[in-house]
Amino acid sequence: LLNETIEGLNIKPDGIYVDGTLGGGGHAYEVCRRLGEKGSIIGIDQDEAAIEAAGIRLKDFGEKVTIIRSNYCDMKSKLQEQGIDKVDGIVLDLGVSSYQLDTADRGFSYREDAPLDMRMDRRQKMTARDIVNDYSEMDLYRVIRDYGEDKFAKNIAKHIVAARGKSPIETTGQLTEIIRASIPMKYQKKSGHPAKRTFQAIRIELNRELEVLKNSLDDMIEILNPGGRLCIITFHSLEDRIVKSAFKKNENPCTCPPDFPVCVCGNVSKGRVVTRKPILPSEEELEYNSRSKSAKLRIFERS
Repeated sequence: LLNETIEGLNIKPDGIYVDGTLGGGGHAYEVCRRLGEKGSIIGIDQDEAAIEAAGIRLKDFGEKVTIIRSNYCDMKSKLQEQGIDKVDGIVLDLGVSSYQLDTADRGFSYREDAPLDMRMDRRQKMTARDIVNDYSEMDLYRVIRDYGEDKFAKNIAKHIVAARGKSPIETTGQLTEIIRASIPMKYQKKSGHPAKRTFQAIRIELNRELEVLKNSLDDMIEILNPGGRLCIITFHSLEDRIVKSAFKKNENPCTCPPDFPVCVCGNVSKGRVVTRKPILPSEEELEYNSRSKSAKLRIFERS
C-alpha cells in the first residue's frame, strides 16, 4: 500500500512529516522525494537495525531527515525535543517489518529455527522465550485466543505447558513443532501455516502492540496541523478495529443522547475520516507481495 499511503498523505513540499514506524525507510524515502527545500521528515523506530538500514537508504536527503530511536507512543515528546509542536502528516505501518521477518536470528519467523526472541526493541529485557516458558497456561490461552484469534488456543497452551514441563522451550523450531502437534491435521491442510497465529499473538503481547496503538492515536491526531493527515496500515483485525473506532470518535466525539435537539456535551470534532472503508492492496500488489494480503489502510484528516 505504498503508493496509496503516499497519495493519502497529500504531501505539501514544505511540510513536516513523521514516519512513526520507520523500518527500512520505504515510506520515508517516497515522502522525501516529494519534499521541497523547506520540507522535512522525522523517522521514529525502536529497532536499532532498522534505524541503521533506514539511515543508509535516506542518506542522500541529508538535513531533511531526522531519525530518532524510540517507540511511536513517545512521538509527541520526541517532536517537542526537536522544537516541533505540529506536523502535516504521520504514517504508521504496523506489525513486524519485512526486515525483521527476514532476519532469522530475531526469532519473528516460524519458517526459520532461531532463539525465541521477537523483541522489536532489543534493549527490552523480556523475550518471547519468557512468555512461552513462564506464563501460566491460562495466560497463554488468553494471549493466543485474543491476539492470535486461534480456535485451538486452549489446546496449544496445554501442549506448550506439557512440553516445557520436560525441558525449556528455547527456539522457534521447537515451538512450531509443539503447535503443529496441537492442531488437527485436516485444519492444517486448509488454513495456512499452523504456527502463524500463535507467533503473531506472542509478538503482540511481548511488544505491547495493541496497548501502544490505543494509547497513541488521540495524541497523533492532536499534533496534526489543519488539513494534516494520519495514515495507518494495519495487518490484524484487532489493530484495524482500534484505528477505526479512534478515528470515528475523533470525527464525532459528541456523547449527547441521539434525541437531544442540540449538543450540550461540548465535545468538538477533530476532523474527518477520509476512508469510510479501508483501502486494500491492489490485485497487482497481491501478486508480487504476498505479505500485503491482510493490509488495510485508513486515513484521518485534521480540521
